[in-house]
Amino acid sequence: MSGYLRTTLLLAAMTALFAAVGYAIGGRGGMVVAFGVACVTNVFAWWNSDRMVLRMHNAQPAGPQEAPELHAMVSRLAQRAGLPMPALYIIHEDQPNAFATGRNPENAAVAVNTGLLQRMPPEEVEGVIAHELAHIRHRDTLIMTVTACLAGAIGMLAQFGWLFGGMRGRDERGGGLGPIGTLLVMLLAPLAAMVVQMAISRSREYEADRGGAEISGNPAGLAHALMRLEQGRRAFINHAAEANPATAHMFIINPLAGLRMDSLFSTHPSTEERVARLMALAGEMGTPRQHRTQSTWAPSGGAAGPWSAARPQRRRGPWG
Repeated sequence: MSGYLRTTLLLAAMTALFAAVGYAIGGRGGMVVAFGVACVTNVFAWWNSDRMVLRMHNAQPAGPQEAPELHAMVSRLAQRAGLPMPALYIIHEDQPNAFATGRNPENAAVAVNTGLLQRMPPEEVEGVIAHELAHIRHRDTLIMTVTACLAGAIGMLAQFGWLFGGMRGRDERGGGLGPIGTLLVMLLAPLAAMVVQMAISRSREYEADRGGAEISGNPAGLAHALMRLEQGRRAFINHAAEANPATAHMFIINPLAGLRMDSLFSTHPSTEERVARLMALAGEMGTPRQHRTQSTWAPSGGAAGPWSAARPQRRRGPWG
């Protein structure tokens, strides 16, 4: 199934969910209004959701002057993947993580957290970047970014439901479901949107892991990067992701710390399973299974790997 067909089906499913929430809080009139809002949101999400998500996480552009070594790495990997050079962004968050966005390869962007650049050796950073480029090459970024935008909008619509429709009760012409029904919608609609995110995200992560390993030529490097990222997720809270949980499925590792019910509705497959598949792929490709950089995780904030010794006075490391 092509990326555009998957996106079309997703838009249809999310629009139907919008309409159902509208009916629940406002009857037939609410359904019509919600359908109109959904159509407008779909058009907006198609063209602007990537910029919206980058703003949610306060991502800052990083060109060759701001991050020369990182920019050179991304450019080299993009050429290897047969892709245009994506726009590069840096997010000032201690949790190591990254995501890609954009409606097509010609309008794509890769965003990395400063925690990733501070605490991971170059071959692991390379594996993470290659994973994100695989998402771009597979055209996953459009559907993942649109999903983030629409899931957030559904959550807001459900929260506003009590104000606009819950207290009005059910009328004889097909009104809303009343206070109890509206309360259920407020709880269940965001969960329904999260289930859609889970369905489209988990299989894509396996595919992007394989594609990233092929692009970088180092499955073990990506496998070890995933283990370090999982440790970082548990050690640091990603404040922007916690404030915008609808974007969680876009990251290479689930950025949510399980402060709510995040662990019950994870948008990512098991990190252990992903690592096992990558190590098996390393055997198939005939690449070394042993990671050549034996640096340890540094939860206190110090840079791991060779960069800490090379530039101890510079907290952000050599990436800019």
